[in-house]
Amino acid sequence: MLRKLTYLKRVAYLFPGKLNVLFVVADDLRPTLGSYGDPIVKSLNIDQLASKSSVFHNAYAQQAVCAPSRTSFLTSRRPDTTRLYDFYSYWRVHAGNYTTLPQYFKSNGYTTMSVGKVFHPGIASNKSDDYPYSWSIPPYHPSSLRYEKHKMCKGKDGKLHANLLCPVDVREMPEGILPDMQNTEEAVKLLKSVKDQGNHFFLAVGYYKPHIPFRYPKQFLELYPLENMTLAPDPFIPTGLPSVAYNPWTDVRKREDVQALNISFPYGPIPKEFQLQIRQNYFAAVSYLDSQVGKLLNVLDELGLANETIVVFTSDHGWSLGEHGEWAKYSNFDVATRVPLMVYVPGRTAPIPEPGTKTFPYLDPFQYSSERHYKGKVVKNIVEMVDLFPTISELAGLKVPHRCPRPSFDVELCTEGSSIVHYMKTSEKDMDPEAIAYSQYPRPADLPQQDSDLPLLKDIRIMGYSIRSCDYRYTVWVDFDPVTFVADFEHLHSGELYLVHSDPNQDHNVFNKTEYAGVVHKLRNYFKGSI
Repeated sequence: MLRKLTYLKRVAYLFPGKLNVLFVVADDLRPTLGSYGDPIVKSLNIDQLASKSSVFHNAYAQQAVCAPSRTSFLTSRRPDTTRLYDFYSYWRVHAGNYTTLPQYFKSNGYTTMSVGKVFHPGIASNKSDDYPYSWSIPPYHPSSLRYEKHKMCKGKDGKLHANLLCPVDVREMPEGILPDMQNTEEAVKLLKSVKDQGNHFFLAVGYYKPHIPFRYPKQFLELYPLENMTLAPDPFIPTGLPSVAYNPWTDVRKREDVQALNISFPYGPIPKEFQLQIRQNYFAAVSYLDSQVGKLLNVLDELGLANETIVVFTSDHGWSLGEHGEWAKYSNFDVATRVPLMVYVPGRTAPIPEPGTKTFPYLDPFQYSSERHYKGKVVKNIVEMVDLFPTISELAGLKVPHRCPRPSFDVELCTEGSSIVHYMKTSEKDMDPEAIAYSQYPRPADLPQQDSDLPLLKDIRIMGYSIRSCDYRYTVWVDFDPVTFVADFEHLHSGELYLVHSDPNQDHNVFNKTEYAGVVHKLRNYFKGSI
């Protein structure tokens, strides 16, 4: 009886008080997870989190490249408002002094901390990860990250190369460790520190994988025998794909093992055997990421913080694995813009466990069956990454920032998203048919060229604005002026329309078919009120 009273007392304590936030961001992770129905990938720890979370199956990034996406969701402003489409401007200087998600929590008395890649490093975050505005203490970056672009991958010739595929013996690595391992270690130290101090915290942990190169502990490759790998369901470039929509995956081509294949630019396909190896290594990198997330959540649990902490897990954008003959991100397709998003709220998305029961025990992928997949509470409504700021604020009991006026360059605190907390209360079948997600991607020209994936701001001439609804993926490629930041929707270069239900892989462009003229007209009108 005493145990039960203590448990109820603890539950009563939790709900009126503030909740901590653990915000975990992966890099280049598409929803290739068991909890999203993937039959191959072993993601036991993330799936366990999903089983206790609201799992958003249709969450979309606003631009499928690191810096613009991260700046967008951390400020809750779209790329046209941050004016960041590449890596080389800082929003506070070039757009507006926008309050960030961690900055908002800091201003409300939280200790805010950053580990790893949260903001994109470099000019895009003022070479400081936006410290001290966003963070209470200087952000942490792992010392072993300096070797990530070095020749670390042992080839068949016994020499070290800068390869795409890079399973390694960690003992042979400089410092005997990898960046994401160091991230977990530092995050654990910080959790223990704030636990001892009794402060409410917002801890953001940015893991580097599965971003290329696929450098991870080689034992994870054993989870994915090559004979079990398959090609993408649509590995060929669709006949109706506009040339401006194609991304030539230039960063992948620069890796030594890919260069050795002598693939023609821009459309030359990767040999099938190597395609299988890319997919195999991506999946292995995901399982390595999963193990780090599992170790972090296990410590959160052991410290008694799991029942006092909101946990958000997501990624900055997706990554193509051969679909449409494309690799990497840099496009408006679902495979590039769709991200995993799950939100755990103790006592709300999962019951608070009895004392002595663990919420997030670590699951070793080499010991547990690959059949252990967790579904969680599925939310199928269309949501956007700009929704994160207002959503996490509401869940933590903070005042939700108001909607941004247009324009909002001089407004420090507002959101271009919406809180999606109400979706966490709906059933899987309840979908808002009018919900829309917006994404965009810049191009320097209509035809693929060396900088098509990552054009500098001064070289952008075309912007691809895209809408994802529950029924359609609609994209228009229009003139764009990089000096005035103005898009001319009257000057259309190309258009795309895909029917989600009959063409989920987005292979058949029906933009120019007369029977869909009404749909095109309706979707085009959405841009008038939003862009």
